[in-house]
Formats: sequence, structure tokens, C-alpha cells
Amino acid sequence: MAPGGLVAEGGEEKGGVKAALSGLTTRGRSFLAAGIAAAVCAYVLGQSDLLRVGLLLAVLPLICVAVLYRTRYRVAGSRRLSPSRVPAGSEARVQLRMDNVTRMPTGLLMLQDHVPYVLGPRPRFVLDRVEPGGRREVSYRVRSDLRGRYPLGPLQLRLSDPFGMCELTRSFSAYDTLIVVPRTEPLPPVRFGGEASGYGEGRQRSLALAGEDDVIPRGYRHGDDLRRVHWRSTARYGELMVRREEQPQRARCTVLLDTRRSAYQGAGPDSAFEWAVSGAASALVHLLERGFAVRLLTDTGSSMPGEGADGYAGATQESADSAGLMMDTLAVVEHSDGTDLSPAYAVLRDGTEGLLVAFFGDLDEEQTAVAARMRQRSAVAVAFVLDSTGWTQGAGPAGPVEDRLRQLREAGWTALAVPSGATLPELWQLAARQRSESAVTGGTTGFSGGWS
Repeated sequence: MAPGGLVAEGGEEKGGVKAALSGLTTRGRSFLAAGIAAAVCAYVLGQSDLLRVGLLLAVLPLICVAVLYRTRYRVAGSRRLSPSRVPAGSEARVQLRMDNVTRMPTGLLMLQDHVPYVLGPRPRFVLDRVEPGGRREVSYRVRSDLRGRYPLGPLQLRLSDPFGMCELTRSFSAYDTLIVVPRTEPLPPVRFGGEASGYGEGRQRSLALAGEDDVIPRGYRHGDDLRRVHWRSTARYGELMVRREEQPQRARCTVLLDTRRSAYQGAGPDSAFEWAVSGAASALVHLLERGFAVRLLTDTGSSMPGEGADGYAGATQESADSAGLMMDTLAVVEHSDGTDLSPAYAVLRDGTEGLLVAFFGDLDEEQTAVAARMRQRSAVAVAFVLDSTGWTQGAGPAGPVEDRLRQLREAGWTALAVPSGATLPELWQLAARQRSESAVTGGTTGFSGGWS
């Protein structure tokens, strides 16, 4: 759980004493009015005893205001969010803790945390008297069916004195952020042609030693086989140097997400665009778990993580960090105003891709041609094409969509239409089956590394 700083010690509140006096309750205002009236009557009638009573009635709420105005800053709070990143439709727990850091007890405390309306109703809590040095903890849950980044806070605290004369509201400035990422579905392990070995089904091996004149040595480590000592490098560097072992080369994959506004119709959690975003997230998670070096690419040409070797997610801990970065990107990805896939193609043609998994919206003839050229830079290309018109109407793929699929398949893609209500795991297996059948008939070039 990540702590959020909500400290209310020291400082001045805008409005000063005027703001404090505005916090007088009905009881406090009544006491103040009665005291002033009694003091005026005592002055007119010359009654000193009545004057003392009036002063007492008037001073009591003012003392409560002064005490509350000072002590309210000595209440500290903290917020813990667990977890800070959740899939759409899942719950996160928010725990609030209030600490009384003064030497005197507090009165009634009323807490209210500000949350976006999509996360549920605004939570409110009433805390009884908190003893000196004591603490109180409350919690609530938030849930959203819509992905995004949602601020939690600021926390609003309403304090009252023990006599109920004054209530003051204090808003803390700190807040936390809940990241709601797209839903992901576990995908079945499948093979897209060829025999596989290594990382999952897609690792390739390359020799670091290409020849006696092209050796890449490293320093000797305890336990290394002395038969691997490279004597020429040892003589050159003055220390034992050994030949590197075969180094695993992680199979690379690019997940392409088409975000063009013109390519999708409809909105909401069940729209075609949200299905594409969720599908891209599922593919990223699946491929990272299988040991692939993965990057996320959009139609605008922007890619994630954008660092590391060739812009792909690195290994081990770097993969986890890169996966979090890509999921955070998908949590807030929106429609682009572009109408062309050429920026994405420009990124792809910079180097040969291993595996390309694309999620396309509606494709016209020109954009289909651009997508077809992407296949030339990848060993295996799989496309999921969404017909947003048929998606909103609950109908199957229309004639133009079948024509686009045919053009992509002729270019070497394994292309499938995504009808309304389809699930990615089923389409994942169908794509593997389609590619296997195509490889048997010689329709496409097999991927020598395979993948799963």
C-alpha cells in the first residue's frame, strides 16, 4: 500500500479569524448573541452581576473558536491505497488514518474524502472524541468500470469543540492517484508455425563468438571453465579473460494499437475501441510472460517503453517496470485525431520485427495498403480487425471488411475479423489455427522461432 501524505500541522488558512468565526454553530451564535444582549442590558441597568453573566456567555464561544483554530492544525492524517493500480471492474481499498498529535482531546470529527463520481459515492465518516496521542482508522472501497487515472482527495476534515460551539473545515492539499488499467484476459499458449525453443516458444540463440578475430571476451569469474580462457585477450588485458557463452536473444514483438477516432464508432466500456485497448493489454501481458521483448506502438508512431535495447522492454526487473509503464499508458490512451497509419509504419520500417500483433479499427482501401506493407518488416504478423459499424449494430463483418481481410491475408497477414461479443482467447486460438493451415498450404512464410 502506498502512503499518501496528508499533514495538517502548522500553517495558516486563508481567511484567518474571519474564517474561524464563520464556523460558529447555531449554539455558538446563540451564546454570543445572548452574551452581548446581557452585557448591553447590564450596562443600561447598571447590574454588574448580569454583566459578568453576559461576558461569560459571549466569551465562551470565542474561546472555543480560538482553541479550535489553534488545535485543528495539530491533527495529522494519512491515506493508504491498496492496490494503486487495478483492472477495470476491480475494487481498491482506501484506508484513512487520523492522528491527534496534541495534548488535549478533540471533539467530534467528520471526515469526507473527495473521489470522482465514477468511483462511487463520496465517503463520509463521523469519528468520536480522539484522546491525546490517539488515532482512528476508517476505510472505504472504490471501483470503476472505466479505465483512467483518478485522483483521490483532498481529504476534508470538519472539527468541532467539545461544547459544540464551533465547527471548522480543513481541506488537506495532498491526494493519491488510482490507476484503472484495461481488463486483461489470460491467453492460451499457441504456436504460430515452426518449431520453437528457448524463451517460452520464441527464444533464438546467437553466438557471441563468431570467429577468432571477432571474439567478445569478458573477465574471468570464479567457477568458469578454464578451457574457455581466451589467451590472446588475457595477454592483451593482463588478466584472465574468457569467451562468452551463447547469449539468449529474446524474441521481439510489437503490439500495434490503432487509436484513430475515425476508425471507431460508439463509446463506453463495451465499445469496439475499449475492446481493442483491452486486447492490446492482454497481448502485452501474455507475451511478456512468455519471455518476449515487447513494445507498445500506436498509429501516431509513439511507442512504449521507448528506452532500452531498440525501444523494447528489457529483461527481468526492467520488464516489470516496462509492463507497468505500458499498462499505465493504456489506462489513459484516447482517440487520436490522425487518419493515417503511416507514422506507425515509419517506426516499423526502421528495423526488422520479429512478431507484430495489431488491433485495427475500420480500414479504408488506402489504410489497408499501408497495413499490408507493415507485414514486410515482420516475420509473423497477426491482425484483429474491428468493424465498428457491425459492432454497434451487433452484426457480423460486412462485405468491405471481408475485402480488407482478404487484402491483408494476401500480403501475408494472419487477419481475423472481430465480431461483437467475441473474446480474445478464442480469436487467439483461431489465429494460430488459421496460420497453421496457411503454412501447410504454403500461403505464408513460417516464423522460424515460433511463439506462444
